[in-house]
Amino acid sequence: MKIGLCGTMSVGKTTLVNKLKKLGQFKGYEFATERSEYLRDLGIPLNTDSTLNGQTIFLAERVAELMKENVITDRTVLDVIAFTNLAKSIDFKDKEYFEDYARVFVGQYDYIFYISPEGTVMEDNGVRETDLEYREAIDDAIISAMNTFGHRCKNVHMLKGTTLERIEQMLGVIQF
Repeated sequence: MKIGLCGTMSVGKTTLVNKLKKLGQFKGYEFATERSEYLRDLGIPLNTDSTLNGQTIFLAERVAELMKENVITDRTVLDVIAFTNLAKSIDFKDKEYFEDYARVFVGQYDYIFYISPEGTVMEDNGVRETDLEYREAIDDAIISAMNTFGHRCKNVHMLKGTTLERIEQMLGVIQF
């Protein structure tokens, strides 16, 4: 089963993945979490400064995760589409081409869980963007991508609340 979590920065996606690692229901799963610091150190621009090359690397990472049999990841192709569409340095036409290609992979997820930023505080991890307006813009872009391409994945759901409430919501949806 391929399970992806999507949502804007600092909503608890990585925290949720790390909690899911401890559950027996996900024994035998691989877990993929944020590698922003590593990618930044390689010289790949992140957030508002992202480039088409950088977003292509992010897409390749998501596709590599989808090649695993059982995986839970704290990023999805929808996130990559959203960040690409808001990247200042990427030409409009290139954004369209990228989106046309990237959307193909959305249907490979068994479940996509969107995590609402409602009630979460923006944290500074030294890597991610901390501009609240940009955070909101990314959230809007993810919702737009989900509304446009979410039909490709038959199971798209929203999670709200604390980490434990989100886990309960997920387990109520996933059919093992």
